[in-house]
Amino acid sequence: MDRRRTRCPWWYVVGVVAALLAGFPRVVVADEIRILASNAVREAYSELLPAFEKETGHHVSVEWGGTVDILRRAGAGENIDVVVVPAGRVDSLITRGIAVKRTDLAASAIGVAVRVDLPRPNIATAEALSRALRDCRTIVISSGPSSEHMRALFERLGVAGEIEGKILQLAPGLSVGEALAEGHGDIGFTQISELLAIKGISYVGPLPAEIQSVTVFSAGLLKPSASSEPARALLIFLSGPNAAVVLKKHGLEPGRSMISSRSTICSSHRAAQKRNSA
Repeated sequence: MDRRRTRCPWWYVVGVVAALLAGFPRVVVADEIRILASNAVREAYSELLPAFEKETGHHVSVEWGGTVDILRRAGAGENIDVVVVPAGRVDSLITRGIAVKRTDLAASAIGVAVRVDLPRPNIATAEALSRALRDCRTIVISSGPSSEHMRALFERLGVAGEIEGKILQLAPGLSVGEALAEGHGDIGFTQISELLAIKGISYVGPLPAEIQSVTVFSAGLLKPSASSEPARALLIFLSGPNAAVVLKKHGLEPGRSMISSRSTICSSHRAAQKRNSA
């Protein structure tokens, strides 16, 4: 009897191993994606980011804040993958070599709110808004992009000198809606998305179309993460059709879709306001 062992060819062994492995699910390594994002998108993204995590298995670590602080931290070289701030700010990060890609995500208009115990003022026209500003005791504005527009608008309306002593401008990252709810002002102006979720205030509506300002909030992919597939997948998800539905629910519009028509975005929010009041 021949007791010599018969060796299998290497290609046969490789084929058997490959066949065995094919029966097992692929192991996907989950990555952590680090984000600093504006408070303007907080409510919408608090709903969207868990959906992305569930779909991909990646974990998103997000911190919310004001634009000034986000830019400072990005410029200081913190370990961050993505920032979400106004589009022009992302452009400045690209110019400085800090970011490598900009993706427009959401368009946001400025809204008006008052304390819940106060009557809703007439803000249908610029003249009506001027009267409301003169009649109130304290006007609350943020330190974000909406405040720059409001300061210029007060000058344009010819009321800046009269109301300067009434203006309370919050520190970066603080909420206009929460300040109103806590009794620190009568009327406040900020991004609509930052007002809708606050309890203890009455949302009046958007600024009239002729004096409205729409800000595009964009994602900036920071340079160290330029080759990060999970981060790029997140940007695709946040700019996709499923995200658009959630954005609208929270007072935002997808990407640049509404930038060319201020009247359309104002009409959209006024229609929603009427439905809520009915």
